[in-house]
Parts: sequence; structure tokens; C-alpha cells
Amino acid sequence: MAADTKSRMISAAIGLLQRHGLAAMSFTDVLAESGAARGAIYHHFPGGKQQLALEAARRNAEDVRGHLHELPARTPREVVEAFLGNVRPVVQASADGGGCAVAAVTIDGGAAIANQSSLRTVAAEGFADWVGELTEKLTHAGMSPSQAADLATLMIVTLEGAHILCRAAGSIAPFDSAAAALLSALPSSG
Repeated sequence: MAADTKSRMISAAIGLLQRHGLAAMSFTDVLAESGAARGAIYHHFPGGKQQLALEAARRNAEDVRGHLHELPARTPREVVEAFLGNVRPVVQASADGGGCAVAAVTIDGGAAIANQSSLRTVAAEGFADWVGELTEKLTHAGMSPSQAADLATLMIVTLEGAHILCRAAGSIAPFDSAAAALLSALPSSG
């Protein structure tokens, strides 16, 4: 039961990071969204807000990597198309006011966060894992490792940039433009 409470709190924190960012994420909101009792805060997160944010970003990064692992990998085009199709609803959520929980921890968390560098490290590791997963898919699909790594990086940059541009525009149009450019950059045989 305690693990379930902690898991619910982490899930709530992921949603709050996506919608409001790190500085605006509060334990009050986490408790309200998770249904956890106030005493659960320091029982599960003795390191406070920073520990909760670290665990939420880490779990979100692992979840995304799991989704990327499931992408088909017969051709590079198939990998890119599947990636774009899978992230489109996530980017649509950004157009509606969401965002990326992993990216959110890279932005100043305010006075409640003593060590911002640990949060940036978790985000950097998460992004590197995503690029690594996509690189493996693209290499398996026939690209050279260096080309695959470059394309995988471009795919993650496209996703993360789309979160920001689509949220600012209140529209998925920036993502659609970037997706079209990404696909047109692929060799026609890929």
C-alpha cells in the first residue's frame, strides 16, 4: 500500500510538472491529485520537493524510453514515422498547456530546490537514454551508427522544441511543420 501511495504521488508530480513546471509544483497539489495523506510527504520523500521531482523526472524518462523501445525498426522512415505518430498526442497536450516533465526539471525550481544540478543530471540522462534508444532502432533499421545518432538527436530536439513552440502557439502546427521537414530530410529509400 505504501508503494502504491508513493507511486500515485510520483504520477501526480509528473502531471504537475508537465502542466505547471517545477517552481509551481507544490506538495499541496501533489497530495490533492494523488489522494495521499499529508504525512506521506516526508515519509516517502525525506529529501522534499527535490527528491519528488527527481523521482518523477526519472520515472517519466523511463516510461518514455519504454515507449521508444516498442517502435518498429524495419526502415529508418518507419522508425521516424512511428516516433512522430506516437509523440503527436503528447505534443497536442503541450498545445493545450502541457509540457515535458523531464524538461521541466531543468528550469529553476525556486528556493525549494537546493541542488538544481542533480535535476539537470537526471534530465540529461533521460534525454541521452531516449537518443540512445532511437539510435539503436535506426542502426538496426540500416543506418550507420553516426547517422543514426545524429537523426535520433534531431528527433528528440524536434520533440522537445515542439513542446515549447506548440504551447506558445496553442496549436500543433509547429510540430506538423517540423515533422514534415524531418521526414523530407530522410533519404527516399529510407
